[in-house]
Amino acid sequence: MSANSPKVGFVSLGCPKALVDSERILTQLRTDGYQISASYDDADLVVVNTCGFIDSAKAESLEAIAEALESNGKVIVTGCMGAQAEEITRVHPKVLSVTGPAQYEDVVSAVHRFAPFSRSHDPHIDLIPPQGIKLTPRHYAYLKISEGCNHKCTFCIIPDLRGRLVSRPIGSVLEEAERLVKSGVRELLVISQDTSAYGFDLKYKLDFWNGMPIKSRMLELCEALSSMGVWVRLHYVYPYPHVDNIIPLMAERKILPYLDIPFQHASPRILKAMKRPAAAANTLATVKRWRDICPDITIRSTFIVGFPGETDDDFEMLLDFLSEAQLDRVGCFQYSPVDGARANQLDNPVAPEVMQHRWEQLMELQAGISHDRLAAKVGTQIEVLVDSVDGQQAVARSWADAPEIDGLVHIKNAGDLQPGDSLQVSVNASDDYDLYADLAK
Repeated sequence: MSANSPKVGFVSLGCPKALVDSERILTQLRTDGYQISASYDDADLVVVNTCGFIDSAKAESLEAIAEALESNGKVIVTGCMGAQAEEITRVHPKVLSVTGPAQYEDVVSAVHRFAPFSRSHDPHIDLIPPQGIKLTPRHYAYLKISEGCNHKCTFCIIPDLRGRLVSRPIGSVLEEAERLVKSGVRELLVISQDTSAYGFDLKYKLDFWNGMPIKSRMLELCEALSSMGVWVRLHYVYPYPHVDNIIPLMAERKILPYLDIPFQHASPRILKAMKRPAAAANTLATVKRWRDICPDITIRSTFIVGFPGETDDDFEMLLDFLSEAQLDRVGCFQYSPVDGARANQLDNPVAPEVMQHRWEQLMELQAGISHDRLAAKVGTQIEVLVDSVDGQQAVARSWADAPEIDGLVHIKNAGDLQPGDSLQVSVNASDDYDLYADLAK
C-alpha cells in the first residue's frame, strides 16, 4: 500500500444488510489500493451509506451527509435512501454521486472517478490482476453491460431469476473495457440479456469517462468502445429501430460488422404466443436495410422449433423466412419446457418426433445457406484473430465468427503465429461452417 494512495472516509448507517454492503465496498476499495480514513479531515473524499427505511432514518442520513459536506466537501452517497436520489440532491445539491442499495460497483467506480488513483500491478504482492480473474483466453473477453431483463417471453424465466433490467453506468463499463485492453485483450464481446435496451432503466443518464460526460446508451457505448483499437462484437441485440444507428459504425469498421439477434421464429402467431419484443416488426425489411448500409454485415440468430401450438404452416413460414433472409449463422433448439415458464400452460404441444423432424429440416436448409455464403469468400482476403496454434496449423476466427458458437478459419503453415495474433489470410476453401486459408502474401 502506497503512502500516497488516496484516503476514503466512510459513514455506515442503517441495518446489518447495509453494514454488509459497506464491508463489501470497503473490501473492494482496499483491494484497489485505497486507504481508509477515520476522520473527515484526513480523507480525500467521504462515502455515506444511508438508510431510508423510516422518516427518522432519512433525517439521520441527511444530517450525516450535511456533516460530511461541511467537514470534507467531497461526498459520495449510496444506500437505501439513494434510491430516492432527488430527495438527497434537493437538500444537498453538491454531493458528487448518488446510488441506491447494493450498487457496490457504482460506488467504487465513483470513488475512482473523484479520487483517481493509478498504480502499477506488482505480481509479487497483488493477488488479483488489474483486469480481474478471467476464464477466457487472454486475447478475448466478455464485457457484461447489464443484468436482468424487462421482457416477458413465455418460454423464459430469466426475469424471475435475475430480475428486471439493471444497466451498469457507462463509466464503469468503459473503465473495465480499458483495463481488459491494457491486459492484452484484442476482442471485446458485449453481452447482456438485451444489449439494445442498455441504459433504458437509467433513462440514459449522463456518466463520466476520462473526465468527459457520456450518456449510458447503446450508441455512445459503441462509439466509445470503438476508440480502443480492438474488435468489438455485439451479442443479444433486439431489432429495435434505434439499432439502425449502430449499423453505420459497422460500415465504417469502427466495430465489427456482426449482430447476434435472437429472432426465435418468423410466424407472427407464434411470436405473439412467445410474447417476443419487436414481434410485429418487418424483420426481413430490417435485415435488408442493415445490409444496404453495411453489405458485409454478419447476422447470427437462434430459433425455436416445436413451440406449443406450432403448426406445419407456422414452420413453413419459418423455413421461408430463412430462405429469404439468408442469415449467416443460425442456431436452432427444440422447445423444452422450463419449470416456471408460462409457455408450459399453452395448448397443443408438438410431438417429440415432429419436433425432431422440423429441427433436422431447418438445420439442413441452413447448412446449405451457410455453405453458399462461405463459398463466396473463397479467393478473398480476410482479417482473422488466432485462437490456437498446433504445430504448423492454426485455428482462428474472422469478423464473422464469435467464439464457441460460430465457425472457424483453419490456417496452414502457421507455425510462427501465436494466440491473439491479428493478420490477413487468403481463403482457399470452405465447407458448411468453416473456412480454410493460407497466410496472405
